[in-house]
Formats: sequence, structure tokens, C-alpha cells
Amino acid sequence: MRILVIDIGGTHVKVLATGHRKLVEIPSGPKMTPAKMVAAVRVATSSWKYDAISIGYPGAVVHGRPFTEPHNLGSGWVRFNFRKAFARPVKIINDAAMQALGSYRGGRMLFLGLGTGLGSAMIVENVLEPLELAHLPYQKGRSYEGYVGQAGLERLGKEKWRHHGKEVVKQLKAALQADYVVLGGGNARLLKRLPPGTRPGNNANAFQGGYRLWTKRYSGLNHDRFVH
Repeated sequence: MRILVIDIGGTHVKVLATGHRKLVEIPSGPKMTPAKMVAAVRVATSSWKYDAISIGYPGAVVHGRPFTEPHNLGSGWVRFNFRKAFARPVKIINDAAMQALGSYRGGRMLFLGLGTGLGSAMIVENVLEPLELAHLPYQKGRSYEGYVGQAGLERLGKEKWRHHGKEVVKQLKAALQADYVVLGGGNARLLKRLPPGTRPGNNANAFQGGYRLWTKRYSGLNHDRFVH
């Protein structure tokens, strides 16, 4: 099966497909609606052949559909019919979950994405479970995201941010009984020394995750209710 993978971000929409090596980047931003995204992707990939589509969405996804509107893009994503627009089967998951799936190497893995916010997902024996840990309380009336997200970095400075980043990883790894943690997101590189049992992720893993969504091995997201 040839898969088109779309990773939607606040500044760019990144696109790659089975059999292609060159990544396509499409500018996004606050005026990017789902209809504009689909039109831009179809133009950029007009010569590509693909059978199905995986979409990494920058927000909560429930039963394969966007549950909330994204913060940094235009509106209309929750009710948009992606399958009809692309005329292909489509699977949609949270963008952190898609990168987590591409980073997985067996066992119990916790993925944490350190970027504008705090993305999170857990995979246990090939079954993916997207998480929403960002807004759980952490310290002094602030959430985990309030300390290790971009706003926390700007408020605390790098040294204090690094301290809290390592502490958050330690706490969440223990609470979820993870065998190991993968750290993705643009700010993960700022942690000079990773906590024990932690390895760096790679944004390119999102595309591997998009391909894996359509394989039988990763049974947690291969039920028909995730295809739209």
C-alpha cells in the first residue's frame, strides 16, 4: 500500500509518501483552513500515486477525528470531511502520537514532545494510546506544560527549564511505568544530558509513524472506526 503522510504544524505542513525521498513543505499559519491545506497538498503532490493517507494533527483526536480546533491554524478542522476531500481512506491521529509510533522499538514506551506545548503518547506492546498530560498540575498552580513548554522556557530561562524538564521526564516515566522515554519536539535538543532511560527522537519519525498506521502489527489504531 502506498501511503501519503501529512504532518500538520503551526508554521508548515510537511508531506511525504511511500517511494519518495524529498519532503514537501507547505507554509501554514493562522489562515490555514483544512480546505486550503487539502488544496495545497493536492497541488504539491499532483504527480504522486498513493492509496491512503495518514494525518498528524496538532490537537486532540478522538476516534480518528479532530476533537478540538488547533491553536495556531484557521478554523473548521473538527467537522471537516478529509476522506471526501482527498477521495482516499484517511487515518488521523495526534501529531505527537504519530511521531511516537515511528519512534517505537518495542516494550512500554513513553513519548514526550517538548515544543510549544507538551505532546505525549504511550505505546505498550504495539498498541498506541495518545495522552493529554500537558495540563495536569505540576508545581505552584502551573501545569507540566507551564514549566516545560515554550512559555516555561521563556519564563524560567534555559538552566531552570532543563532542571524541570529532567524532573518531568523522571516523574512521568515512573508514573506510567515506561521501559524507556523518547523525547521529541524542537526543544528536546536543549536538554544537554538526557535522564536515564531516555533517548532523543527525530521529527522524521513522524513519517515512519504515518506508514505504520496502516500495518496490522500496530493493532491499536487499525480498527475500521479510525478510517474516515
